[in-house]
Amino acid sequence: MDRPSSGSDRSASLQERYAARSICFGCGPANDQGLHVRSFPRGADDDECVCDWTPEPHHQAFPGALNGGIIGTLMDCHSNWTAAYRLMRQAGADRPPTTVTADFHVRLLKPTPSGDPVHLSGRVAESTDDRATIETALSSGDVVTATCRG
Repeated sequence: MDRPSSGSDRSASLQERYAARSICFGCGPANDQGLHVRSFPRGADDDECVCDWTPEPHHQAFPGALNGGIIGTLMDCHSNWTAAYRLMRQAGADRPPTTVTADFHVRLLKPTPSGDPVHLSGRVAESTDDRATIETALSSGDVVTATCRG
């Protein structure tokens, strides 16, 4: 991960603060064609991060429904940053460790509408010194349409 672009800027996402040059398709700020997932810690603890993301028409599986692969990518990247932030805070470090997803399991509970923003909430379920398991929910409005654990 890159050095923070502005560690004191709380309006910047975790990705913008700690990996501004990342080209990851899902969350890389430097990928012009990427999804630009922007994860933010929620509250004073380090156990939850949230993200609001707005689909574009080319993210659809069919008219009105968000593509399942896009949903998986959103959840993978957001969960990974939730884990990295937890591990950083847990270690008392000034930047997150480089992390990769070992495995993750997505459940598509119902079609996710593609015409409205989606909300992701990732919470630490378990953690050790060098890894964390995250449970993430993706919702449209007040309806959870997908979950992920990994």
